[in-house]
Amino acid sequence: MLKGFKDFIMKGNVVDLAVAVVIGAAFGAVVNSLVENILMPLIAALFGSANFDSFALLTINGVDIKFGVFLTVLVNFLIVAAAIYFMVVMPMNHIIARRNAKLGIKEEEAAVDPQVLLLTEIRDALKARPTGGQH
Repeated sequence: MLKGFKDFIMKGNVVDLAVAVVIGAAFGAVVNSLVENILMPLIAALFGSANFDSFALLTINGVDIKFGVFLTVLVNFLIVAAAIYFMVVMPMNHIIARRNAKLGIKEEEAAVDPQVLLLTEIRDALKARPTGGQH
């Protein structure tokens, strides 16, 4: 019973997943710090507020409908996504492209779906066929 558990824990994918979770949590803290301590204060300096919580507040029968809170969360998501894209994804893509160029690795072309290839051949054959006035 313990041998099976040991084998399960020692599998590469379990260890890789555990490392990914830990690194992801640490990286999440970095991104949150960037957004909360740099980007949101810049937004507050430009727009006078770091959030839209009081924007479009609607009260119906004593119940508050908070469109602004949703807007704040949406804007925060977009800022986090932009921060990750511009500070991680773009530089990594650039580094990978430079490494591949240095090593002479060319990007593989995507395989053409056989059905698309067949339809293309049929289309080309129909275009090449002479049309006489008869149908």
